Amino acid sequence: MRIGVTANPLKPAALELARRAVERLSERAEVVVSTETQALIRASAAHGPLETLKVDALVAIGGDGTFLYTLQRSHAPLLPINAGTLGFLAEVDGGNATAFEGALDRLAAGRYFLESRMKLASQVGGHNLADATNEVVVHTSQVAKMRQFEIAVDGQPVGRLRADGVILATPTGSTSYSLSAAGPILDPGVEGIIVGALAPFQSAQRSVVLDPLRSVSVTLVSKEKDGVVVVDGQDERRLAGGATVVAYRSPRRAEFVRFGSRFFRRLLGKRLLPWGEEVEGAPDDDAVLPPAA
Repeated sequence: MRIGVTANPLKPAALELARRAVERLSERAEVVVSTETQALIRASAAHGPLETLKVDALVAIGGDGTFLYTLQRSHAPLLPINAGTLGFLAEVDGGNATAFEGALDRLAAGRYFLESRMKLASQVGGHNLADATNEVVVHTSQVAKMRQFEIAVDGQPVGRLRADGVILATPTGSTSYSLSAAGPILDPGVEGIIVGALAPFQSAQRSVVLDPLRSVSVTLVSKEKDGVVVVDGQDERRLAGGATVVAYRSPRRAEFVRFGSRFFRRLLGKRLLPWGEEVEGAPDDDAVLPPAA
């Protein structure tokens, strides 16, 4: 098995975990490290640019930003290990040594399953943007200045609104930026495109979930007022007035290495569910993963 390792270069804790991961995995699998990470941890393993790593699975260590950054640059199944503050997408807490080592052993032994999640593809003026695991946001380019946006579904205009921005989110993104805009929480297995507004003026704070086979367009109505389009909080580019962003389900998927089903437990642990009381006998999200046999 060929396993890749990458880490957030700005987090010392992530780099230390990456060093430990390379040491442990090297005893059980062929390991290759992203060039950016290799230079910082000085590993003796093979290395290469993240975008070109040919691996069966990729260990990414950091926070949600690290995982989203990695998913934009690699199509390999991702084992996300938290060394950040939130790490909602993480499968393992790097601060738990037993769980961390157990996860690496299970990965090398092939004792895991893959969770496949929908991504959003998007275009501006026929130019492809990076795929989004969480969301595509069309936003005003000026603080405290609204814009008028026109929404179209399958090329047919369905309405206009004034707001700070419009969010087009995936089910994965339903627990991220979209949630802060009063969007619904979608089970990752329920595919759809969430369309929501940021601070709408004289409009209801509601979101709409579209069939994933539809396309949705967001247009800056005024040709004199520009904006920005941001993909997963990673890639930001200016959007000229009058321009249109078109989003649709990507043919590419985000794949996560998982050891169990913990989606609702994560929501409860982060206090995101509308029912907040503990249930007796519910599984512990921080349960220690035993080492692979």
